[in-house]
Amino acid sequence: MISDLRSKIERLISLYEREKQRGDELASQLEASRAEIADKKQQITELKSQIDHYKLAGAFTSSEDVQASKERLNKLIRDIDKCIKLLAN
Repeated sequence: MISDLRSKIERLISLYEREKQRGDELASQLEASRAEIADKKQQITELKSQIDHYKLAGAFTSSEDVQASKERLNKLIRDIDKCIKLLAN
């Protein structure tokens, strides 16, 4: 009877340790998935920004050559950055 109880307790401890290890593995996988999601969200944001940039650049290339449009766009971006810095102060 005592040996039967002891074997059941040992089995219960074994099951607990196995489930604890499984929980730790799942927590690790969850953290990795969260990090991957955050990375993908950042990548999506960057790609959307690039799309907007290309759309804007395309609007300036209708009658001008591409290099002149890029220079004009870069100047506009610098001007906007200057304005933002002035507003921040």
